[in-house]
Amino acid sequence: MAPRAYWKGYLKLSLVSCPIALNPATSSSERVSFRQINKRTGNRLRQQMVDDETREPVDAGDRVKGFEVSKNEYLLVEDEELEALQIESNHTIDIDRFVPAAQIDKRFYDSPYYIVPTDKVGQEAFAVIRDAMKGKGAVALGRIVVSKRERVIALEPYGKGLIGTTLHYAYEVRKADEYFDDIPDLKVSDEMLKLAEHILETKAGDFDPSQFNDRYEEAVLELIRKKQANIPVQRDKEEPAAPNVINLMDALRQSLRQAEAPPPPAKKPKKQIDGQKEMLLPIEGKKQAQRDAGKKPARTSGKQRKAG
Repeated sequence: MAPRAYWKGYLKLSLVSCPIALNPATSSSERVSFRQINKRTGNRLRQQMVDDETREPVDAGDRVKGFEVSKNEYLLVEDEELEALQIESNHTIDIDRFVPAAQIDKRFYDSPYYIVPTDKVGQEAFAVIRDAMKGKGAVALGRIVVSKRERVIALEPYGKGLIGTTLHYAYEVRKADEYFDDIPDLKVSDEMLKLAEHILETKAGDFDPSQFNDRYEEAVLELIRKKQANIPVQRDKEEPAAPNVINLMDALRQSLRQAEAPPPPAKKPKKQIDGQKEMLLPIEGKKQAQRDAGKKPARTSGKQRKAG
């Protein structure tokens, strides 16, 4: 079953409209996460909102948003006042224009969403808008209010639905000149350039996201497995070896030889040590790690720190 819709409203193209729902196209829920723990007791810590002057805890009913008009002087704004602001994009994505997809700078793309029709009556209108955009190389631009902000959203056909990606405003994108101006203009020799181009050709391929693993996430999971199995873990950080300073032309030639060399034979798996059987079982991200650890892990003593 698909997760609950993140946003519901209408998609409108001139006088044609249909009810739609937005669902986030990405998720971070599978990432490993940690709780803050009291090292002495093993109990979970909870954050508390306190008054900056009195240092007393403040109940949820006494909290309100404030806009700082001058130092330590705030204009209070109630949630009800913000919710009462009515603009069309609160509930409707009205397509303003169509622009060539190639004209949108990659820096402006933010968060992607799957867009689907929400009832049978509007499915035909949804299909008309979707199919009219296919093969045109253009994206539709509209506006939507998400997370209490109006955002520009770019719509494109994607399979049987649409994919909408919120865009940053111009003032949110930093100018590249601030970072690139100090890079000197250098003339690269033709021989170096040809060697570099040849290296690129040997590494050419198709984009396959399944080939990329989060190696840090895997290392964290391995650490958790070892701690569960009471296997000693490394505490001292290993400093990376300093790269050898060699001639650039030699580096390019050595890189090319490495790129053209056949891959080394696969290594034999290491001999398993006692207590390592469970540790080496594959797990799939955060949810599986939580299942392995149990719903309520036993609290640790003051000598053993609790993770999870």
